[in-house]
Formats: sequence, C-alpha cells, structure tokens
Amino acid sequence: MIGCKILPSSKPPLPSPSHSNKNMTCKSPGHKTPSQTFIVLDKELVIGDFIPGNPHIEAMVGDVNIYMNDLDDPQMAEIEIMIAELKSRGKGLAQESVLMMMVFAVEKFGIHAFHAKIGESNKASLNLFHKMGFQKISYSEIFKEVTLELPITESTCEKLHQLIGNMVTNSWP
Repeated sequence: MIGCKILPSSKPPLPSPSHSNKNMTCKSPGHKTPSQTFIVLDKELVIGDFIPGNPHIEAMVGDVNIYMNDLDDPQMAEIEIMIAELKSRGKGLAQESVLMMMVFAVEKFGIHAFHAKIGESNKASLNLFHKMGFQKISYSEIFKEVTLELPITESTCEKLHQLIGNMVTNSWP
C-alpha cells in the first residue's frame, strides 16, 4: 500500500528532472505555476496486448490535470478531468484517474486540499466529485461555475487508498 504524506511546507516543490516530460509550467508575470498532467487510457481500446510502458496512442481518451496556482496556498491544487471520447464515458475512468492524481499530488507535492471548478450544467462531473467527498464552497454567477473542495486529512488519505485499489500506472521516460 502506498503511504500518504501530508507535508507541512510553505513552498511548492521544484519539478525533478526525471519527471520533466510530465511537468508543465504555466507562465505569468512574476511567477511559475507547477502542474501535472496524466493521460487517461481506456484498456478496452488497446489494439493487441496491453503492455505496460507502451504509449497505446489508440487508447488515449482524455486527461486529468492539477494546477498549484494559489499564490497564498501552494499546497492547494485545482484538479480537472476530461474524458473526450464519448464511448469511454460512464466506465469509471474519470473517477479512477482523479483518484490516482490526488494520491500522486498528496504524496509528491504535499497537497492538503483540492478544488474543482465545474460548470453548473455539467451534472456528470458535479455528481462524480460529490461522490468523492467534494463539497461546494462557492458559485460564480458570471461563469455559471461551482467550486468544490476536498480537504485532505489522514482519514481522507486512507479513503483515497481504499478507492484506488490495484491500478496499473506507467511513466514514459
């Protein structure tokens, strides 16, 4: 079982060189925002045998992202998920991907809270994040968008690990 670490840090960690192909930096005047992207694969779309480590481009159906973009709280991450392929929706891929990213972010970056900004008409995403324990903290009338939050506690870490079970993960060099 993977351990959960909640790190008391006031600065975001620097990306390690070994992960430079997965780290992306968004630039704005005066600061850099660390982020991570995982590509979501649908194993049912793999042609031939599923071989861990192979890119399986034919099975890429979406992505899950986190952004550590809160200058006042570098251990808060905004999380988002997109399953672009309609035939791959409703299979649990979004939940599995979000959970994997959350565990990764807590362990690698010491994230203590996640926010998700979701359009009010996106009922599937709202239901998904509510099912995972996120609670509404604000609403933007201008953007017609709900902001949800999930604080990470020791109890939340345990629940995350129970939910992720036995997932297959791979990294590209």
